[in-house]
Amino acid sequence: MSEPRFRVLSLGAGVQSTALLLLSALGQLPPLDVAIFADTGWEPAAVYAHLDRLEREVAQPAGIPIIRTGGGNIRADALDPAHRFASMPLFVRNPGGTVGMVRRQCTDEYKLKKIKREVRALLGYPGTRRVPAGVFVEQWVGISVDEFTRAKGSGIRYAINRHPLLELDWARNDCMRFLARHGWQSTPKSACIGCPFHSNAQWRHIRDHQPDEWADAVAFDHAIRHGNARGREGGSPLLGQAYLHRSCVPLDQAPIDTVTAHEWAQRQGSLLDVLAEQAEEPSGCSPWTCRGSDRDAVEEVAA
Repeated sequence: MSEPRFRVLSLGAGVQSTALLLLSALGQLPPLDVAIFADTGWEPAAVYAHLDRLEREVAQPAGIPIIRTGGGNIRADALDPAHRFASMPLFVRNPGGTVGMVRRQCTDEYKLKKIKREVRALLGYPGTRRVPAGVFVEQWVGISVDEFTRAKGSGIRYAINRHPLLELDWARNDCMRFLARHGWQSTPKSACIGCPFHSNAQWRHIRDHQPDEWADAVAFDHAIRHGNARGREGGSPLLGQAYLHRSCVPLDQAPIDTVTAHEWAQRQGSLLDVLAEQAEEPSGCSPWTCRGSDRDAVEEVAA
């Protein structure tokens, strides 16, 4: 195989991808040519602030440009009857009482397609132009050893995924310790404000520490009870009722104060585990391997 044209970081701006950017900037991993942040338009303010600081204090001094993809806002698109909407994995209570989940399209639409577009542009083959065989980028993805089963290929020949944290044998906690040593202990989790894959711990954190974003999520949860706006007004309403929380209860009434067995187990771990308040599922959203695992996706619901 020929050498990659560029070394690209898929930057979610969470713990693992932040660690990769910093490792490269410090010379502990090979130099990156560029980092790409896929913006859904609905990240928490803390993530955008973190990204700004990363760019200012790490990427720019190291000569690593950060490309922020543009276009689209997943929240606004869901509530706009004139806009085609790539569905979020909403939990749905069906008329018969069963619980299902809407098929997830948002990761592909708001993240992967945008990253692919930027990679094509970097290689000099924008749009639908065919990328010649042997022309590709090496694309770093922040998967750590505690979630190694999520590591996979890109599915496209012009981007070959590489997982440097697996090569280093680093777990998420190793990343957190590394970040703390270098002044980045406040690295937030990266995921949309109203991501249905949030754990109870993440929902509690938003409610208790980000009141404006909690109010935003609660309002959105109410607004999507019968599906996205285009489907409702186009004569294809959701057959059941949709919710952001897996309990299929309105978000401001959902049992988010329940501490799961897995969360208690995590609290018995290191101090960093406690500070991170890990819950039943990792609660960020990596572009190439969305943290909402397929095993959690119960039956797809017709809309």
